[in-house]
Amino acid sequence: MAIKLDQLDCRLLAELQRDAAQSQRELADRVGLSQNACWRRLKALEAANAIRKRTVLLNREELGAGLVVIMMIRTRHHSLTWLETFRDHVSSIPDVIDFYRIGGDYDYLIKVVTRDMASYDAIYQRLISEVELENVTSYFAMEAIEEQRPIPFQKGGGQ
Repeated sequence: MAIKLDQLDCRLLAELQRDAAQSQRELADRVGLSQNACWRRLKALEAANAIRKRTVLLNREELGAGLVVIMMIRTRHHSLTWLETFRDHVSSIPDVIDFYRIGGDYDYLIKVVTRDMASYDAIYQRLISEVELENVTSYFAMEAIEEQRPIPFQKGGGQ
């Protein structure tokens, strides 16, 4: 069930996505609240699980992780046991930054961020070494046009 957000909640969430490192005083000033009211709203949003964690966006290219690969996976296996094994295996690969079970022609979408093609090949080999997959199709990003955009919010929750 979607959390009901008012205008102040939306502004708080937008500000946190813009800069989660800003002080509580700065955050309160930016959204027009007292520090205490801001703190209470943040705690309520955290308690409602609207905020899972606060993090930092890194410059992956400057840190030597310039290759982004989208892997599309198709499998013949759909049992709960196979899914748990596959989920654990994929989640154990640090270069996997996003992992989705999807509908359509493929069953899973995996986003990998790594150094280069040799690093990706090692990840691919590791992936196929533990579980049987029908098909793995990889797409290599040439340019990040938009990456890690903030989630837009409207009053009342959701889109």
